[in-house]
Amino acid sequence: MPKLNFTRHVPFTPEQMLSLVSDLKAYPDFVPNCSDMQVRNDGDDKLAKMSVKFGPIEQAYTSRVSIDEADGVVRAVALDGPFSHLYSGWKFEAEEQGTLVEFDIDFGFSNRLIAAVAEPAFSKVQDEILDAFISEAERRFS
Repeated sequence: MPKLNFTRHVPFTPEQMLSLVSDLKAYPDFVPNCSDMQVRNDGDDKLAKMSVKFGPIEQAYTSRVSIDEADGVVRAVALDGPFSHLYSGWKFEAEEQGTLVEFDIDFGFSNRLIAAVAEPAFSKVQDEILDAFISEAERRFS
C-alpha cells in the first residue's frame, strides 16, 4: 500500500494555509481534475463528496474531513469510492519565513486493474495538487 509524503516551505501563515485547505467548496476552482465538491456538516467533521475527472473517466468519492485549528491539521479519510483505503493529512507549522506545509497520503485501490493504471501516476498527481494549493495561496494572500 503506497504512502507518500510531501513538504513545502511557503511564505504564508499557518492560519492562511489552514483556511485554504479547509475551503473544501472552492476545490473545483483550482484543484486539478476536481470537477465538483459537495460538502455537508457531520458533527464536528465535514463530509466531502469530491468528483474527479481524468479524461473521459469521472469518479466520485466521499471523505470524512476533520479540521483541528489549534494544531494546524486537516485530516481526511475516504469512506467510499475506488479506494481500499485513503488517508490524507495536512500539517502547517510556523517557520521564521512562513510555514512548513506537510502533506501525507496513504492509499490503495480496491480494483487491481485501476491500481495498475493509477498508482504509477498518483504521486505525480498529488505533487501537482500540492502545487495548485500553493498557487492558490499566492493568488489569495499575496
